[in-house]
Amino acid sequence: MMLDSSKGYKMVAESDTETAETTATRDMLGGSGYSEKAIDYFLEKPYMGTLEGADHISEMTGSCGDTMKIYLKIESGKIADARYQVLGCPGAVASAMAAVEFIKGKPIEDARRLNDNDIFKMLEEIPAKKHHCIQLAVKTLHKALDEHQKKS
Repeated sequence: MMLDSSKGYKMVAESDTETAETTATRDMLGGSGYSEKAIDYFLEKPYMGTLEGADHISEMTGSCGDTMKIYLKIESGKIADARYQVLGCPGAVASAMAAVEFIKGKPIEDARRLNDNDIFKMLEEIPAKKHHCIQLAVKTLHKALDEHQKKS
């Protein structure tokens, strides 16, 4: 917090600044064509990071240079948990987060059926120039499932 009344500064809590930054980011992404749901995935990043004890890890780099690494925890033929690490734009992050939401808790066969349209429906809207991000999230998952199947 900062306070210096002699210079007319106002005390500002860090959470106020974060809220202002988050609002500005939301406005910018919304103005660029992202839906609220896609923006939420990007800001909250609910499935971002590594997964200790993962049964399989796979990585892909897309045509735009974005890179995704997926961590899968598989139990009894189901996706018990999954995480992505993403080096990329908001479209890449949102797409990866939606992919995990779609597959988590589902049998591997159902996860394998995930396609670009499923992710697009979950995100509701992202800019047309970012549709390749959806493809990258799906391809990264499919690659991981194929590799896992080969080693099993």
